[in-house]
Amino acid sequence: MRLDKYLTTVTNLSRTESKRILKSNRVTVDGCHVTEPSTQVGECAQVAIDGEPLRSAAARYFMLNKPLGYVSATKDKQHLTVLEWFDEDNLDRLHIAGRLDIDTTGLLLLTDDGQWSHRVTSPKHNCNKTYWLQTVDPITDAAIEKIQQGILLDNEKRATKPATIELIDVQTARLTISEGKYHQVKRMFAAVGNKVETLHREQIGDIVLDKNLMPGEYRALTEQEIGSI
Repeated sequence: MRLDKYLTTVTNLSRTESKRILKSNRVTVDGCHVTEPSTQVGECAQVAIDGEPLRSAAARYFMLNKPLGYVSATKDKQHLTVLEWFDEDNLDRLHIAGRLDIDTTGLLLLTDDGQWSHRVTSPKHNCNKTYWLQTVDPITDAAIEKIQQGILLDNEKRATKPATIELIDVQTARLTISEGKYHQVKRMFAAVGNKVETLHREQIGDIVLDKNLMPGEYRALTEQEIGSI
């Protein structure tokens, strides 16, 4: 990767600003001052500006315990976005792998690795998502059977894929689906005459929401978690 591109990738500097800093002899690569923007930088190179080390340009992967009241978007004119919780450079390069509604909480994955994100969200990869939910009315055996078999939702051409429901009590359940249609969980229960009152995502694939993360807190994924998708 070119050094000027590297600087724009790991900082909030523009390409023009990066070149200006390079010309001012403020950048070192592995301890040596470098001024040429086209200098190639490897993943393991130690790059610093004014002696302050910069992070690697490798792809980033995060989990957030999403709180209520925030939209799963990078920009929104009416609501606060989940990026408000992140203290990272180049936030605009992060995208959300599987959105959650503004009134849904729990596990949210963010990355700047497009191929990895696609594996999370594409129905072809059958990446399961598990939710804890509470409903307004009791969850009937008939509703469970329909949801587990698949339901044709309004404005959809195909029924949902078979789901798995673990009933915790009459109005509380743990639901696992392998898709991510618009408002899918809420629409599934609406289709059987019920309403989801509380919805919280616990797991995506083999990645489980870290119990140590309070609402609004985030952490980087481990290598094992990244490789599980």
